[in-house]
Amino acid sequence: MSDPQNPFEAMMAQAQDMAKALNPALESFSPKGFEALWPTMPKEAMEMMFGNAVNKDGLDAKTRLLITLAGLTMQGAQSDTAVRQTVRHAIEAGARKQEIVETIGQMSVFAGIPAMTRALDLAKEAMGDPEDDKA
Repeated sequence: MSDPQNPFEAMMAQAQDMAKALNPALESFSPKGFEALWPTMPKEAMEMMFGNAVNKDGLDAKTRLLITLAGLTMQGAQSDTAVRQTVRHAIEAGARKQEIVETIGQMSVFAGIPAMTRALDLAKEAMGDPEDDKA
């Protein structure tokens, strides 16, 4: 092997080069820009896409989003944008801030304290002032 680059790095470099060739604007793409584009989906859209529109007796959007938040926490809250968007969407779907904090806190048992702390910091950014939660 003449190339010391690992296969994953090579694949990522190739994908980035291809994206730049297709659209030069993608060279400066930031997930924060996507987050600003559609910070919160309307509850009705969430219910249609993630809720019980297909399975009437299935999980509602709020529950699905809390489960998603738990999964993101389990992964170490590595994607800032995904955690913040999931928190905002969960609130829009009817979750209380306390439910979000409890969901993340529960994951400390499985994901560890650093993952929980990271997810809580991101959730705090997304939730804003804790005094806003009177529900």
